[in-house]
Amino acid sequence: MFNWDNIDTVLLDMDGTLLDLRFDNQFWSHSVPHEIARQKQISVAQAKLEMALQYDAVKGTLNWYCIDYWSEQTQLDIRQLKADYAHDIVMRSDTVPFLQALKKCNIQRVLLTNAHPDSLAIKIAQTGLDQHLDHIYSTHTFGHCKESVKLWQALHVHHPFDPERTLFIDDNEQLLLVAQQFGIRYLLGIENPDSSVPAQVFKHCPAINDYDRLTETLVTVNN
Repeated sequence: MFNWDNIDTVLLDMDGTLLDLRFDNQFWSHSVPHEIARQKQISVAQAKLEMALQYDAVKGTLNWYCIDYWSEQTQLDIRQLKADYAHDIVMRSDTVPFLQALKKCNIQRVLLTNAHPDSLAIKIAQTGLDQHLDHIYSTHTFGHCKESVKLWQALHVHHPFDPERTLFIDDNEQLLLVAQQFGIRYLLGIENPDSSVPAQVFKHCPAINDYDRLTETLVTVNN
């Protein structure tokens, strides 16, 4: 799928790309509304409707991913609630072999996630994902999320890389296209970010449902 001789850096999303997105989808669509329903003494259906409206209001902005914002909006301790459910956070089964193969080929592995730093810390503590990465960045550090070209510009200043020799992997096609707009040459989508729901279809970018094929080509290159 790629000529690895032309790639120095792989930028990697976290949720849905390296970790199973099932945790996040369940947390925001089930756990949070149930806590709100209990707190406000309303029906779960009403709580879900209220949250859906609030989600839509900030979708595509940094607040969408911000624990502080949602703690204020819901009057819940979102940090603690995530920590309480942390046992449900798991890596994709094909993640570690892929990351290890990248390392053996001396390809830089950079995590770039929209997750809030506190959420990132919880997930790293649960999975040990940091052991398989060279650099880890939350977009909150830069004041922009991946939906904005400004994020890519800020990242490039802070962590110089050659866009022409970079592969970006994400489960969100919109974010892949923003990266392409910035100038990143190689793009790859993840069709099955959430193991509990059917795969999604990418219309404009190449996509895979597991890393095994890429891992095999990397092993071949290394040998």
